[in-house]
Amino acid sequence: MKYRHRNIFPQMILIGWVWSVFMTIAGCKNQEHDDTQPPGSAPSTPLIPYVTKAIYAHDTSLFTEGLAFYNGLLYESGGAPPEYPFTRSVIGVSDLTSGNFTPKIEIDRSKYFGEGIVFLNNKLYQLTYKNQKGFVYDATTFKKIDEFTYANTEGWGITTDGKSIIMSDGTEYLTFLNPGTYKPARMLRVIENGMIRDSLNELEYINGFIYANIWGRPEIVKIDAASGEVVAKLNLNSIVNAVAARKPGSQEMNGIAYDSATGKVLITGKLWPSVYEIDFQK
Repeated sequence: MKYRHRNIFPQMILIGWVWSVFMTIAGCKNQEHDDTQPPGSAPSTPLIPYVTKAIYAHDTSLFTEGLAFYNGLLYESGGAPPEYPFTRSVIGVSDLTSGNFTPKIEIDRSKYFGEGIVFLNNKLYQLTYKNQKGFVYDATTFKKIDEFTYANTEGWGITTDGKSIIMSDGTEYLTFLNPGTYKPARMLRVIENGMIRDSLNELEYINGFIYANIWGRPEIVKIDAASGEVVAKLNLNSIVNAVAARKPGSQEMNGIAYDSATGKVLITGKLWPSVYEIDFQK
């Protein structure tokens, strides 16, 4: 099940600790990363080099399921696994300087596991995990104004191309929903090197491409929004290892936020102590 997470990189903690010490001594800003695959692992998806620009504070009680910029603020949604009683199915604003989280919306964790969020046309859309139900809120008052159902067995990540709501459900398919009727407009099957690319999680739409976290892996894939082809990916193993060393018990990387006004991209993860700003060719 998606929320029954464990630390998937325990064998890398020692390596991550060494890396974390190096990062502390040398500083992590403006260092370019290109975590290449070992020789002979063909076919391989082209890797996108990235630079870590900054590290910000993050509320470690957030089991992050969605991350999005809106009007210059960073919004985050969290789920509430029963094995983590301190977590909440909540949406709010994350302050990057202090790490403080200000809740705006909370749903009953005994009924709903909060998933991805997206803003579109002055509305805030939220998915839930297994209820096949989404909620719609006024983006200013945060009052619930509607709810909808979807046929997908589960709801995971969500983003928008400015016209449709694009949701993932853990499979290789992305569903484009009409934001007015909530009906599917089309299904996009995601393929990587001729094979299905499933486990698509949190999403972000940037310049005609959909960036998706891969559940259980330190990767973000770049998907052509027209064809469904994975054209490149980010290998963020170095960041994941550093997080695991700093806070044992932190969970999967999950959360991508793009600020179209500044070009800033932020990433984080479940129960992470930090939010990372990364820069790469988009």
